[in-house]
Amino acid sequence: MKKIGIVMGSASDLPVAEKAVAVLEAFGAPYETRVLSAHRTPEEARDFAFHAQSEGFGVLIAFAGMAAHLAGALAANTTLPVIGVPCKGPVFDGMDALLSTVQMPSGIPVATVAVNGGANAALLALEILAVGDSALAEKLAEKRRADAENVLEKDREIREKYRKD
Repeated sequence: MKKIGIVMGSASDLPVAEKAVAVLEAFGAPYETRVLSAHRTPEEARDFAFHAQSEGFGVLIAFAGMAAHLAGALAANTTLPVIGVPCKGPVFDGMDALLSTVQMPSGIPVATVAVNGGANAALLALEILAVGDSALAEKLAEKRRADAENVLEKDREIREKYRKD
């Protein structure tokens, strides 16, 4: 399986990135984490994205808040899929990061998940890799079945507890 790159614009994005790491570890997926800023380390971010495919990466996940240019900066330098995770900041509650991440110009796509959506970003990265990996696709399907069963179990518990016949 190809590696998944987890790139944070700042170490302050780590709590959100850890949600992705937890999902990737649960699936036994290989990943590498970096802190590279679109603004403070632009050459290093560019080089990482430019060489990511040859270094064995299949998908990149970019975590950034505020101006949130990291996902776009990475996407501009690779043809690998890039998933942007807007992170909540101190001023606009993540709306600034969301808009910066989702409003990419035509020709440089970035998939965008919810603000602080680290877990969904990891699942989307796994789904992208599962297109060519039937064993991974089956693990994802099993997770969905287990998630559905958990919801149905909670439904049964709540219906029983609040039954008014």
